[in-house]
Amino acid sequence: MPNPFTSLSGYGATWSTKRRVLLVAVAITALLAVASIAAWFTGNDGPRHEGSTTPSATDSATASADPTQAPTSSGTGSVPRPPRISDPLAYAKAAALMLWSYDTRTTSRDQELAGMQAWMTTEAKYTDWPSVSGQVPDPVLWSRMHHNAQHATAKVTDAHYPSAFKQALADDPSAITEAYLYYVTVTGTQQIAWTKGGSGAEDRAVTLAVQCRPSHDCALAAIGPDVAP
Repeated sequence: MPNPFTSLSGYGATWSTKRRVLLVAVAITALLAVASIAAWFTGNDGPRHEGSTTPSATDSATASADPTQAPTSSGTGSVPRPPRISDPLAYAKAAALMLWSYDTRTTSRDQELAGMQAWMTTEAKYTDWPSVSGQVPDPVLWSRMHHNAQHATAKVTDAHYPSAFKQALADDPSAITEAYLYYVTVTGTQQIAWTKGGSGAEDRAVTLAVQCRPSHDCALAAIGPDVAP
């Protein structure tokens, strides 16, 4: 049987123009014109990088948070609740797992969207919901995926701050304090399965804009454009 899979992480990769321009403009202002913004990520062959030494991004904090074990939220099917953590790397890992994991057998499209919405920052100036909701297939395709009992799990292999972002922080550490938006590139693998034993695996990569204000839990702002590794 042909694979009916359409990736949630690669579907609907078109930005809302108004939101995209606003977010990029804010990010450029806050991060001193982060250079080398590339094309929208394709969901494959994302850049890899060693761990960052930027403050609030220690490996120990990432490990202890264990965001992959977030409980399922009532009314959102298989979509987990956002973890209550303040480390951008740990939150980005959890958000990537959320985006790459789904279960059309137990979760409706509306539940998927509701669950994803809970991960977003409530600051309208910095949120780009269309970039995130656009990852969910349209109702017809979701119905077909449900008919084929399609579901996916994921594993994160790396999360790091792109070099342009780290350079901007090094040039002016105070620049982050306007919006507290952190760019994080996450890579991993996604395992997909469907009816009658069908299965497959794909490499995944995504750059996320994560907002982590001091003394507040992190929140997802957008699926961002790729930046230099």
